[in-house]
Amino acid sequence: MARVNALDLSKITLRPLQQGDWPRIHEWASLEESCRYQPWGPNTEAETEAFVSAAIASARVDPRTRFAWVATHPVTGVLGIGELNIRHAAWKRGEISYSVHPDHWGQGVASEIARILLQFGFEDRQLERIEATCDPRNSASAAVLKRIGMTYEGILRRTVLIRTGWRDSKMHSMIRPEWNPPTPITSPRWTLA
Repeated sequence: MARVNALDLSKITLRPLQQGDWPRIHEWASLEESCRYQPWGPNTEAETEAFVSAAIASARVDPRTRFAWVATHPVTGVLGIGELNIRHAAWKRGEISYSVHPDHWGQGVASEIARILLQFGFEDRQLERIEATCDPRNSASAAVLKRIGMTYEGILRRTVLIRTGWRDSKMHSMIRPEWNPPTPITSPRWTLA
């Protein structure tokens, strides 16, 4: 796939998914290279449409525990997705995840999406701990988690069933005292509605 020119990462924002986003998301959700470490995909069109529909519906659940967005840039439009899921409300624990169109791999886009998710989790949702996992073979995702300041905690064994069998997960986390917001703090780069 052809890579695009470097983007101004400070212009990436997260907005709620809209049903019309599914064709753009499907561009990478249908690719083997994009989902080789995931329990989903390569998606059919119906599966990608269903993912977007479920994400939209999750915004109406009360209490809300899933915050799913598309990452957009004024030059490229939709270039990725990001989620924060509240895993335990009373203990203020959440988990982030992200996926980026391969045209934007290696440009800092995933790191920027993850940073925005951390900011939302710590500042808007007042979480105490945010986790993220990745397949041990996915060195690019592990590098993203390290780059954004998450601490590697170890391997969780046989946590996810993917097409090639059971896989382990590298566990990373950040706790509130470690959160170092971007300087200067800018207005939120996400919208909820």
